Order: sequence, then structure tokens, then C-alpha cells
Amino acid sequence: MSRDHLIEFAMGLVDSDVSFLWVIRPDLVLGESAALPKEFGLKVEDRFGFISGWCPQEEVLNHPAVGGFITHCGWGSMIESLTAGVPVLCWPFFSDQVTNCRFACVEWEVGIEIEQDVKREMVEEMVRELINGEKGARLRKKAGDWAKLAREATGPGGSSTVGLDRLVNEVLLRK
Repeated sequence: MSRDHLIEFAMGLVDSDVSFLWVIRPDLVLGESAALPKEFGLKVEDRFGFISGWCPQEEVLNHPAVGGFITHCGWGSMIESLTAGVPVLCWPFFSDQVTNCRFACVEWEVGIEIEQDVKREMVEEMVRELINGEKGARLRKKAGDWAKLAREATGPGGSSTVGLDRLVNEVLLRK
């Protein structure tokens, strides 16, 4: 993302008045450091927000306090959010992210897409909607439904468990 997009996103996030954990990797901004403006830091001091360079994503997503997840829609992140029952704000950049975003927002009904030319007012509105709005409640319900299906599929006798057992038996054990 560009530095301008980082600033717009940061200010929209903090202006949403929603508590957040934001993981900012050093390579987030193309060709620059991911330094945030002073204004952002001052606003974060007045609210509950935490910025880190890393977190155990799956563990965080499974915490009951998490109400939403902003993601670029990589497949691993999508699986982790779906199995945790967490709705997503989708901000894809390339590759499978665009397709995964479409599925999250249109097919699975667990996400809202952020426009590529991000503006702080839009981010503020979308975060509030995801956490406190009617659409956010519908997305949380759908995400919870997907999490239940994932638990059933990976549990004893579930379709994924049966399929993996069959693969192991037919290919590895040749039974």
C-alpha cells in the first residue's frame, strides 16, 4: 500500500472509536517505512488501540473480544477468520486475494470490501458498521454459521476428517 493509503486507513480506524489491535509489518508500505503520523498517536492515546509488529493471528481471531478482522484476503487468513467465526473487512491487493474477497463478500456473506482508493471517512464508517451495525450483525451470524460448519467438517466423522483418513489409507498406507 502507499503511504497515503496507510495514513487514510489509520485515521479512519482511530476515528471509528472502536478498540483495535493492528499488526503493522515493516514491509506494509511500498518502498517506505510504515511510520504513522503524530496525529494518529495522539488519538490512540485517548482511545483503546494497540499496534504491534506481529501477533499469533489464529489465537487472536479465536478470542471472544474480536468483533472483526481487516485482511488482504490471503487464503490462510480467510480460513482462520472463517473457522473462528469472525467477519472481515476485505482489502485485497493482488493474486488470490481478489477472488477470496469476492467469495467473502458475495458468496459467503461474511465480509465488506474496502475500495482500493481508501478514504478515512469510508474506513471509519465500515469499521463502525462491521462492529456495531445491522450489516455487521448479519455478517457475524453468517461467519458463525461457517465456523460451525468448519467444526463439523473437521470433527470426528466430519467430511474433512473422512477425506483425510481416506487419503492416508489409499495413498500412504495403500489399504
